[in-house]
Amino acid sequence: MILRALALFTGLLIAGPALSQDVVILGEVHDNPAHHAEQAARVLELQPKAIVFEMLTEEQASKVTPELRGDQAKLAEALAWDESGWPDFAMYYPIFSAAPEARIYGAQVPREAARSALSTGPAASFGPEAARYGLDRDLPPEEQTARETLQMEAHCNALPPEMLPGMVAIQRLRDAVLARTTVEALNETGGPVAVITGNGHARRDWGVPAYLTKVAPDLDIWVLGQTEDDSPLDGGFDMVTSAPAVERPDPCAAFQ
Repeated sequence: MILRALALFTGLLIAGPALSQDVVILGEVHDNPAHHAEQAARVLELQPKAIVFEMLTEEQASKVTPELRGDQAKLAEALAWDESGWPDFAMYYPIFSAAPEARIYGAQVPREAARSALSTGPAASFGPEAARYGLDRDLPPEEQTARETLQMEAHCNALPPEMLPGMVAIQRLRDAVLARTTVEALNETGGPVAVITGNGHARRDWGVPAYLTKVAPDLDIWVLGQTEDDSPLDGGFDMVTSAPAVERPDPCAAFQ
């Protein structure tokens, strides 16, 4: 119960979902250790039958064996985590160890599929169920504009405007793949399922919860968003928590 004790001591563990939820989506800012401690504490509380990671491909998830779950270094090596581009595995490992019996699923979109969505839209990359997930239809104009604005801001207002529709298409594809993988995990394990993902994918209005509601409207879903320094977080979460911002290089330096 080390994780729970740590969370209580630091004040990270606060009122949250009942243990009857089918799906608990736990958002994050990827490089904030406090956000991962919060996720690990909630996974410890929930003891889900499955955990879906945005950060893992399906192939990587298949390498998470019971033998490796108890060894942080060996698990990181098996996942080739250091080459993945995600933040330090030490922040994510407690989530794996918090529910050692949970089956691990990977929902990361392969680069080839993302590149295809950039030029041709999300439906073809997603596959046969694209219509069921609404990927064969354009977004309402207001939502498309709002999403393009967020993409421009996230990329320091440095993207050519013509790239913005493609960036939105990739985001839609990633949301839908996370939702599809969550449904798969529910069907195969019976749930509950915890989803570890960035806040952008976790938002209720157009992220993973919206896709889950579309394809499985009877699911009981609870969504946590995590922000920094009490900054507002748009998207409609069931709960939003805050942690101190971490020191990080200027993300816009690469665009200058």
